[in-house]
Amino acid sequence: MAISVRNQALAPVRSFGDFFALSLDTFVALFKWPFAWREFLEQTWFVARVSMLPAMVLSIPFTVLSVFLFNVLLIEFGATDLSGAGASITTVNEIGPFVTVLVTSGAGAAAICADLGARTIREEIDALRVMGIDPVRALLAPRLLAVTLVSWLISSLVTLTGLIGGFFFGVFFQHVTPGAYVASMTLVTGVGDVIVAMVKATTFGLVAGLIGIYQGTTVSGGPAGVGNAVNQTVVYAFVLLFVINLFLTAIGYQVTR
Repeated sequence: MAISVRNQALAPVRSFGDFFALSLDTFVALFKWPFAWREFLEQTWFVARVSMLPAMVLSIPFTVLSVFLFNVLLIEFGATDLSGAGASITTVNEIGPFVTVLVTSGAGAAAICADLGARTIREEIDALRVMGIDPVRALLAPRLLAVTLVSWLISSLVTLTGLIGGFFFGVFFQHVTPGAYVASMTLVTGVGDVIVAMVKATTFGLVAGLIGIYQGTTVSGGPAGVGNAVNQTVVYAFVLLFVINLFLTAIGYQVTR
């Protein structure tokens, strides 16, 4: 009984160790030649296909809501000409990375986990090892690089879509002057904020990809286990990425201000 309790208590530690070891192996495989470029391109297109439209659609209501609330405050102060500044700083610093978190975790990482989980329960990954093919180099490294790249690109797309949506909402619904909106966009938001947002998006994609490939390759329990692994991937990625976002936001503020 004591041994069983101890094993249960140490299970999270072992899981973290396995996750760290798999992450290290995947990072090393990224720099080994030859790289699985064909698999990388296929996975990049796959992740982009399942993530691009949800990211664009999700960015508009977040931006519109933030612009609306910010403009309500500015109208009270008689400073609606600063609407563009509020829209740019919220979209670039938070909404772009925030939507990237949601889409990367809910679509990209979950899809990767489901694909690898199905391969795991069909013993395809074990078959690759028997044939002398390293599954980390053949399957995991291309998927990790693909989801990281797509997250970086999606963040830029989300930011641009959000700014355009905020412009149309502020100008046509809250009667903000178009020239003043555009002129004030760079008032408090500079190149440093854009770089921090790109770093956030890249980090989010990297972490979500690592969680997805770990959950997919350690799945057990048949098809039901794959479903549970996908759910766990989304939950773990959401929680961890929000924590990472908090620290990166604080660090970025100290660096750029």
